[in-house]
Amino acid sequence: MAVSLGPSGRRGPQRRKAHITAEINVTPLVDVMLVLLVIFMVTAPLLTVGVPVDLPKAKASTMNEKDEPLTITVDAKGVLYLQETPLELDVLVPRLVAITGSNPEARIYIRGDKGIFYGRVMEVMGAISSAGFTKVALLSELPTAAPPAKGRK
Repeated sequence: MAVSLGPSGRRGPQRRKAHITAEINVTPLVDVMLVLLVIFMVTAPLLTVGVPVDLPKAKASTMNEKDEPLTITVDAKGVLYLQETPLELDVLVPRLVAITGSNPEARIYIRGDKGIFYGRVMEVMGAISSAGFTKVALLSELPTAAPPAKGRK
C-alpha cells in the first residue's frame, strides 16, 4: 500500500488554494432552446390557417411578401370572411377602407373554395375593385406532384 506524504513529508490535512473556475453550464440552455424550437415548429403552421378552405391547385410561383396582406375567404357554403371574421358583402368594402386607411395600394388576397360557384368569387372581386383597390389577387395551392413531361424519360 502506497501513501503520499505530500511536499513536506507529513501526513494529514493539507492546505491548498481552491481554484474557482467560472464556467457556464450550457446543457440546460440547449435543452430549453430545443424545446422552444420544437414548440414553434409545431405551432407555426397552425397559426397561418384561418378558415378551412379547399383551394384549387395551380402551377404558379410562390410570392414573397414582407407585409401581411388582408385575406378574404369564401368557404364552401359561400360565407364571406375578412381574415377569420364572418361578414356580409355589403359590409366588406367599408371594413376594408377602414382597415387600410383608404390606401388603394393595400394588398388583398381572395381565397375561394374550389367547390364554390365562380360568380360568388367574382362578386367579391368586383366589390373590392369598385372600391378602388388595385392589388387584388386570388390564392391557390401548388400541386403536390408535378406530372412527368411527355416525351421525356
